[in-house]
Amino acid sequence: MAPKFGTSGLRGLVTELTAELVADYTRAFLAACPHGGAVHVGRDLRPSSPEIAAVVIDTVAAEGLDVVDCGVVPTPALALSSMGAGHAAIMVTGSHIPADRNGLKFYVPGGEIAKADEEAISGNLGRAPAEASRGAVTDGGEAAAGYAARYARAFGPGALAGLRIGVYQHSSVARDTMMEVVTALGGDPVALARSETFIPVDTEALDPETRGMLAGWCREHGLDAVISTDGDADRPMVADATGRVVPGDVLGALTARSLGAKVVCTPVSSNSLISEMPEFDTVTLTRIGSPFVIAAMEAALADDPAARVVGYEANGGFLLGFAAEGPAGPLAPLMTRDCLLPILAPLAAAKAAGQGLAELAAGLPPRFTAADRVAGIPTETSKAFIARLTEDRAARAHFFTGTGDETGFDTTDGLRVSFEGGRVVHLRPSGNAPECRCYAEAETAEAAQALVASHLDKLAKALG
Repeated sequence: MAPKFGTSGLRGLVTELTAELVADYTRAFLAACPHGGAVHVGRDLRPSSPEIAAVVIDTVAAEGLDVVDCGVVPTPALALSSMGAGHAAIMVTGSHIPADRNGLKFYVPGGEIAKADEEAISGNLGRAPAEASRGAVTDGGEAAAGYAARYARAFGPGALAGLRIGVYQHSSVARDTMMEVVTALGGDPVALARSETFIPVDTEALDPETRGMLAGWCREHGLDAVISTDGDADRPMVADATGRVVPGDVLGALTARSLGAKVVCTPVSSNSLISEMPEFDTVTLTRIGSPFVIAAMEAALADDPAARVVGYEANGGFLLGFAAEGPAGPLAPLMTRDCLLPILAPLAAAKAAGQGLAELAAGLPPRFTAADRVAGIPTETSKAFIARLTEDRAARAHFFTGTGDETGFDTTDGLRVSFEGGRVVHLRPSGNAPECRCYAEAETAEAAQALVASHLDKLAKALG
């Protein structure tokens, strides 16, 4: 795929992410956005990431700015480090997409770039290199340790005491950090399936083989849970003691409740159970993507600076917008997608309640979601098909045959159709890969999975 710049930064095939292109986007970012005089640079474990990071570091220094080289580091740890110092950051990562692709994520001193920043960066492409004194490059290898310490202080040494936690390490950039934090919180971490080859784990659409591995590990090792992340560690994955994955939007709801949040901002694709929970005063539904969630959070804070506001995505990435209290200490705001908080908060809440994670989740309103995607579909193809369904009720009726009578639809992001009995099917082109995503919601987990499976088959046929 040709390099694409959008909500998740720059993404493309490694062969097309040339040094010239990477340098061009780096210079455009520095010209368009505030940076605080320095840029923190991190990378994931893809084989192409060291070379791309070297280009970023060289370009930033050549533009006269100092560089803090954080090396291999979780994305939220990089953001925590740069935001704490009042600096910008660039993360070299392709997140969950295959290893033949990579990308750049950009952060201003206040956190993730906004849609307006994206437009400004695009408008500054093609700039000539600056004529400036070369900036210094310093070691920022303590970023991951600072991130781990944040949670050790907030949750304390007894938060996971007595729990045996499997850590599916694969090629997650947070694999060692997860082991460290579980130990610091009193748990017993069990390292699982560490890989020196990059594995593109999509925590929102785990394949049946991976789900089978989770269940097998739980039986084999007597685990209370299994935890993991995607490649750059801004999305969590948590499975209960049976190996059954707890969806990211359920982790988000449990985390928000455990922190005492009152205002929740989350995309329209998230499980609607959040709107039925009495603990929250306001639930704002947004378009899909962290910039839209952050914009909603910032609007809530503009209305009330003391608002206890949080955000999360259906993939589980969690954003903290207020100074919260953990079981053992304070948690400062972190307005970027985080993986560790929505892993630790539900596990600690279950432990404190004397329950397993499955029991804790079972106490939420009974709504269930599922998601998957058809890969290899050009974005424009998906957009055209979804536009036709949106405009033509007869086309919708034909495509959704067997799902029930339509009761309404929502076009906040893609096409989200509601049916009798409260079932929902949501179709949307991916914003960062050539694929069409399908989300579903139903009264049971099995029904939601069946809706996704049947409509993926229909999508595959319709989209060729």
